[in-house]
Amino acid sequence: MNGILYFSSTGNSLYVAQTVQKNMTGELRYIPGYKGNGSEYEKIIIVSPVYSYGLPVHVFDLLPSLRGRDVYMILTYGGMLAGADRLAYEYACESGLNVKGVYAVKMAENFTLTFSTPDFYNKLVLRAAPAKIERVIASICGNEERIPKEKKTKRLEHETNKANWHLIAKDFSVTDDCIQCEKCVKLCPSGNISVKEGKIHFAESCVACLGCYHRCPQKAIRYKNRKKMDRYFHPDVKENDLGKDTFVEGVENR
Repeated sequence: MNGILYFSSTGNSLYVAQTVQKNMTGELRYIPGYKGNGSEYEKIIIVSPVYSYGLPVHVFDLLPSLRGRDVYMILTYGGMLAGADRLAYEYACESGLNVKGVYAVKMAENFTLTFSTPDFYNKLVLRAAPAKIERVIASICGNEERIPKEKKTKRLEHETNKANWHLIAKDFSVTDDCIQCEKCVKLCPSGNISVKEGKIHFAESCVACLGCYHRCPQKAIRYKNRKKMDRYFHPDVKENDLGKDTFVEGVENR
């Protein structure tokens, strides 16, 4: 059985993971909730976004638990890849994984705290993605090895940024548009958000996924009090599917 382990906050990587599942079958597992070691799977496919030219915290922390397993990695990115595929390969090898292939799929940019890409450009990128995903799936099904060539990576920049991601939340604030639905509390993968004295509180374990920022139904979360109102979620993904595990025969579980 295939194990498709994914991390996603705005649906880009979930879209890829769901497409892989439809074409290859297997279990879809949300990485923050996965506590296994991969031994239950014949083939493991990790689907992850690129964060600052590297891997998100939850994906990085997962790798050592999969020591000795055969894995494929599919990375989604919005801006520049800049050697992130090679760096992910190096991290996985250092964690003792047998990496069979690393692939990259360009998706719509979702790191929009300070800038935004035009809608027409995002649509062009999303329109091109299915064909690329199809080629990736064919390569994995054919047991092809796709190891990124040695190249200059931004390892130091990534590790510096990763060490400071927890600081992003200190620049979040919540406007009076907040209706106390606590959606942000429930969806935060690191448990960084809570309600204290009737107000949303951000702690110091943010992993910079921006799920709360993009998915607040009232757009009440602001970064550095900027009035940017554009938010992103993949148009072909059901938001309620994000964070779920889909087991064999389509049975879902939180």
